[in-house]
Amino acid sequence: MADRPSVAAAIRAAMLTAAPDAKVMATRAVARDWAAGRLAFRFEAAMPEMPARPAAPVLLPPNAMPKRGRGGSERGRIALLHALAHIEFVAIDLALDAAGRFGAERGPQFVSDWLSVAADEAMHHALLARRLRTLGSFYGAMPAHDGLWDAARETAHDIAARLAVVPMVLEARGLDVTPTTIERFTAAGDERSARILSRILADEIRHVRFGTSHFAQVCEERDESPPDLWRTLVARHFRGTVKPPFNDSARRSAGLSYDFLEGVA
Repeated sequence: MADRPSVAAAIRAAMLTAAPDAKVMATRAVARDWAAGRLAFRFEAAMPEMPARPAAPVLLPPNAMPKRGRGGSERGRIALLHALAHIEFVAIDLALDAAGRFGAERGPQFVSDWLSVAADEAMHHALLARRLRTLGSFYGAMPAHDGLWDAARETAHDIAARLAVVPMVLEARGLDVTPTTIERFTAAGDERSARILSRILADEIRHVRFGTSHFAQVCEERDESPPDLWRTLVARHFRGTVKPPFNDSARRSAGLSYDFLEGVA
């Protein structure tokens, strides 16, 4: 099967697909084709510096975003769901980029793990976009910010930095805040949205576990302490702050012990 297309070319094509529904379908197809052996472990195609983005939502700097409120009203819940749908949309490309940018050096299992994450993020986005439509809105109806992709640019040179910042800070933050968000939707009587977020939370624990596991492997190869290297890389490459409250049980399930937070939080 020497004529198989490369996994890198397939990943690049999905990243350069702008329309949300088409990107979801392309991403899930890449994951399926890789798992079925229809893509070759070749990396002749470079990852794009910036993924394709649809005309909507309009992207604003994070400090220019309108306030969403706390999600009590239906309008507030729609705004929150829209923000979450955008996070999941960008997360598709973050996972694809990890597989395509670092897969050659990290091996087939790394590619498998991050393509499975990309497929999950695509499903999450689709679930949230569908929920927005049932509530009379749609993905793209409100502005969004593109700050998440800054983390990809900042860590494009080093797999350890990418793992330290994206799964082990950004996705781990989702473990901390999602339970409270689920409670808000439940209190508002929006059980359907709460169930979607519960599904996402369970998947994100697995995603963070992939991050901590691969980070530990890199640290072993470099003869580094995982908590020490993580703190160094977060201080160097993450522009925000790592702050409580923390979902300790979810973090422990994902392999993030409190050792990683000492001196940072």
